[in-house]
Amino acid sequence: MSDLFVRKATGMVRSWSVFDAFVYALFSINLITLGMYSFSQMYYFEGGMVNALIVSAIFIFFEVVVYAALIAVMPRSGGDYVWQSRILGGAVGFILAVTGWWFILWLWVPLYGDMFRHIVLVPLLGVFGAKDIALWFAGTQNGAFTASILTLAIVSLFIMLGMKTYARIQKFSFYAGMLGLLIVIALLLGGSPEAFKAGLESNVESMFGATGVYDATVQMGTDAGAVTPFAGGSLAAVFLVIPYMVFFNLWPNWGATLYGEVRGATDFKRNMAGMGWALGATTLLAIILLYAISKTVGWDFYVQAGAAWWNYAWGYTDVAPALPVWPYPALFAAFLTTNKFVQILVLALMSFWWFGWCATVFLSSTRVIFAAAFDRLLPESVAKLDERTGTPVNALLMMIIPSVVVAYLFNYNVANFATLTLCSTLVIAVTFLGTTISAIVLPYTKPDLYNASPIAKYKILGIPMITVAGVIFGGFLVYLLYQWIIDPNGLYGIGIKNTSSIYYMLGNYVLAAVIYFGFKSFRKSKGIDLDKVTAEIPVE
Repeated sequence: MSDLFVRKATGMVRSWSVFDAFVYALFSINLITLGMYSFSQMYYFEGGMVNALIVSAIFIFFEVVVYAALIAVMPRSGGDYVWQSRILGGAVGFILAVTGWWFILWLWVPLYGDMFRHIVLVPLLGVFGAKDIALWFAGTQNGAFTASILTLAIVSLFIMLGMKTYARIQKFSFYAGMLGLLIVIALLLGGSPEAFKAGLESNVESMFGATGVYDATVQMGTDAGAVTPFAGGSLAAVFLVIPYMVFFNLWPNWGATLYGEVRGATDFKRNMAGMGWALGATTLLAIILLYAISKTVGWDFYVQAGAAWWNYAWGYTDVAPALPVWPYPALFAAFLTTNKFVQILVLALMSFWWFGWCATVFLSSTRVIFAAAFDRLLPESVAKLDERTGTPVNALLMMIIPSVVVAYLFNYNVANFATLTLCSTLVIAVTFLGTTISAIVLPYTKPDLYNASPIAKYKILGIPMITVAGVIFGGFLVYLLYQWIIDPNGLYGIGIKNTSSIYYMLGNYVLAAVIYFGFKSFRKSKGIDLDKVTAEIPVE
């Protein structure tokens, strides 16, 4: 077996605890970055935001069961790639995993950069009085692209430091971010609509030079079609909100590719608790924060502010929003106090939601690239680890370099690239569906592996629990894919009607297939049968 892989063992070190994995899962479904970013865009739905949060979380819990079980069976670096290639075959595993964990993550870089400027740069620059540079970051393509490049630099540094050091950064960010969120919620619950309106007008004028913001935002948001309710709506309307909601909360399993580096990963219950608690805590915090926003900012104004911002950003109007910065709830909370120190403290603490989360854009991906290289499906040099930190440096470079190009295309909207936001979720969901099918069939196609695992004892009416959970979550994913691709109600903008979206996604799959069959042919010419490689489970 040692001749099949690049070396006898992967060399990955189990340097994370289960708590580290929990924090990573919580940051992966990040309420302040992904959550607030998504909520601000979801202004044109008739289903309630809170209802969609709860219903989607129920379905995503079955994702947690599927992934916690697969981790317990095969806790290997590479996660989805290893499971799919060993259960469904090398071609399926490689093509689905590298598109969902490698290529499409290039598109996430400008999205992380966009959140970096809105959540970290613009608020802090504004509160420190740097109005012009704050507005440059907030409202220009050059500012957006610069934020993407800064994001790449920060992310690369964090990952190069290694898993153990990044765990420390995560923990500090977790505690600092939670403290900041508690202060934000307290400010919002203790405020009033009148105080918010007065604080908004005075602070936006002093920080960003805009006047008459409140009433103009209400009008512009109304004109843009802001209608999404806090709660309520028919079940059908709520289900139409969910395909957008999951841009935020589909990811409690994001650390699955890292579990070859987590101690105690064969413990199914601990795996499920880590991801499950992250999902539950985030859902509860989201409901509390949205309620606090509705109490003081006013739900209608919050939705209208998001509508006014994105209606302009997406090019549906040429009239710039009256509020010249993205409607960030933590900034709104800071407007409720006149104490400059408290404002700085709140915004600085809240910035740690981004800093604790940012490395997720590449960290999981590097392990999939590494695992594929370990199987000889990429050059052997890609499987090389830094001796000091254990970081797959060349795998990281394979994320960084293409991301610069994609960030440029996205930030300058070349070939309508800025419309592809939800493609970042769709392609990953296809990967998750592949893994879910692997989970469903595992007890039947790999009975020896399944029966020797710690999950074999869990059954529902005599059917393996992993199969039941897989069927439920798989059905949910099929529904999401139908809505995104067919888009019968014209709500998501990435389906068959958007040719840029279709060409981009198909291009990803074609590139993956070319790499797979090209390397398979090359290795065969050297006497290496990759089908035998993917029949074995690599040793950590």
